[in-house]
Amino acid sequence: MLDRRHFLSLSTAATGFASLSLQQNLFSRNNLLAQLEKIPSLPDRSLYDKNEDAYWAEMRKQFLIPEDEVYLNNGTVGSSPAPVLRAVFEGYETTEKMDQQDPEDYPIWGYAAWNEFRDPLAEFVGCTRNELALLRNATEANSYIANGLDLKAGDEVLMTDQEHPGGEHPWNLKAKRYGIVVKKIALPRPVKDAAQMLNLVNDAIGPRTRVLFFSHITTFSGVVLPARDLCTLARTKGILSAVDGAHVPGMMRLNVRDIGCDMYSSSPHKWLFAPKGSGFLYVRDEVIDRVWNTIVTEGWEDTKIRAERFQRIGSSNVPSLWGLRASIKLANDIGMDRIEKRHRFMADYVLGEMVKRGAESWTSSDAALRCAIVTVNVPGVPRMELENWLWNTHRIRIRGGDPNKLRLSTPYYLQKRDVDRFLAGFEQYRRRSA
Repeated sequence: MLDRRHFLSLSTAATGFASLSLQQNLFSRNNLLAQLEKIPSLPDRSLYDKNEDAYWAEMRKQFLIPEDEVYLNNGTVGSSPAPVLRAVFEGYETTEKMDQQDPEDYPIWGYAAWNEFRDPLAEFVGCTRNELALLRNATEANSYIANGLDLKAGDEVLMTDQEHPGGEHPWNLKAKRYGIVVKKIALPRPVKDAAQMLNLVNDAIGPRTRVLFFSHITTFSGVVLPARDLCTLARTKGILSAVDGAHVPGMMRLNVRDIGCDMYSSSPHKWLFAPKGSGFLYVRDEVIDRVWNTIVTEGWEDTKIRAERFQRIGSSNVPSLWGLRASIKLANDIGMDRIEKRHRFMADYVLGEMVKRGAESWTSSDAALRCAIVTVNVPGVPRMELENWLWNTHRIRIRGGDPNKLRLSTPYYLQKRDVDRFLAGFEQYRRRSA
């Protein structure tokens, strides 16, 4: 039992720790703001026409990633640049004052239309605001799709064997609970061309197939699947198409209407560099009323608000939406054509250099089926050991899969010298391990 002296002693210590923690938090916040203040303005667009490499080198300065670090793992999560971080801070400073002119207009965060955020996103991805719900990530959106569709025991959902766990497991849960069947197509490594993919899917569709679910760009190999052709095939077979587009916004130009899918999920925190915890679900207007809500609060039965009802999940992090809006503006200011061109150029460079070094390419030789993710197999090189060694020795961050797969992501700000640093480190590791 604590006596009074011991209790006061512990209380004093706790107060000291709390004060120290508060000081550290304030220091960290002030340090971050100081770093943001030092970041220069965005480079003028005209610099791109004069010197592309210089333009992208200037864009690299917008990110807090230290100069001595090479980051090749955008496929997992991207780093938010200065304009996005500033927008998040501004969002907090504005909303937390609770001083809106109308006393009923304080942020009821979770019951709003958020059109000021949905409108720029809708334009960016090629749909209407009423077909969009602002969620936290692709996993949440995929769960809405799987949980929301009425399927009977024995109905089939067709997917590839390269789906992210956040795409696959919502369907596995539905299979365990309701007896639907999850059927997988084994993708070649690499996928040869669009015709090969279409034939694989067409041959796998059966009389009980109700949904075709696939990643627009797979997290496993980075293959860009022919989404429009696959969705057209599904439509001709009377099957719903649901696309996991976690990697697409910000990596390459996207128009969901042009793709023709029924549903599309995404995580803009990867290639669009939006804040973590900002995602979206697109549901084609003709399909919205076929999807039940998973999370329910006021408005879930209101058919007039269309897809907005899927974003009514209770209190939400609205300042992250300020950051999402800023990330869209940044991509538009740079130009998605320029961004996609840069992604392809850097990915092609690292792929070619790795193949020269004896790596087995799991990235498609068809340029239409690849963009900013390169996947190679390097037999004899334990990927986790290499991953740890590169980071601890050279401050180079990569990701892969056991036993020998390396997945290399090439964000637009990446410099050729950064790739060369990785290549030199890879060769050094192999020499020391021989």
